[in-house]
Amino acid sequence: MTLSPFVFDASRENFDALILGNSMKGLVLVHFWSPKAGPCMVLMPRLVKLAADYAGRFLLVMVNTDELGQRARDLGVTSVPTVKFFLRGEVVHTIHGAESDAVFHAALGEFLAGDEDRARMAALHLHERGRTEEAIGVLARLAVENPEDLAVAADLAKLLTLAGRADEALTLLEALPPPARRAPRLAPLLAHLQLIEAAGADTDASTPDSPEARLAEAARALLTDDIEHALDGLLELAAEHQDFREDIGRRALLAVFAMLGPEHELTRRYRTRLAGLTA
Repeated sequence: MTLSPFVFDASRENFDALILGNSMKGLVLVHFWSPKAGPCMVLMPRLVKLAADYAGRFLLVMVNTDELGQRARDLGVTSVPTVKFFLRGEVVHTIHGAESDAVFHAALGEFLAGDEDRARMAALHLHERGRTEEAIGVLARLAVENPEDLAVAADLAKLLTLAGRADEALTLLEALPPPARRAPRLAPLLAHLQLIEAAGADTDASTPDSPEARLAEAARALLTDDIEHALDGLLELAAEHQDFREDIGRRALLAVFAMLGPEHELTRRYRTRLAGLTA
């Protein structure tokens, strides 16, 4: 039965076409419900109104688990109400219970911002389900198709790092043009990756005061949680070698400050000292 232009009832006959087939063309929300569960009856009209408000930007499908219980269980539904978001034949998000409209608006915002954003969010949800290599593949294709999208570059670099491929993540970010490397979204990540690289680098023991050696020492101090020693070394680099690796001392300090948080005692103290270099 057609409930509205954007809301449909699933049956045994139309289940795959209605949900999986339509998800290849756009976002499909599937409400798994039972007439015996009060919260389902509270959530249902709210979802129908959301579908009307979004005017076709997603399709809403109702699945009565009293009639289609096996299909629901096959999709991991163990309680109702449950709403699953389908995109490109995959479950990309799940909301359990009769959550507020704000929760649904926030989730919809992730997947309806645009084709590129939908694909990016789908990739991140693949990672959340343990399919990180697949997610990396999706993001790598998006990065080729949309080289100016810094969100894709940042997410790809993060997943590469989590997958133990920090060298690839660093190569990716260092290949970006300077304005992109300085963008707030990417600058701390790039600095962290450069510190990881420096910590593992072989340095010439005969030149312990070289900027390369100082950077490596500071990076290794960070790895052993000797934060103050690391900050001292980075501050020296910022003071004496601004031209070394695009002022890596200053950039790394800012990245560590972001990691520690603005209220941390070391952040406050060393931020003041950093500011004093240009006073």
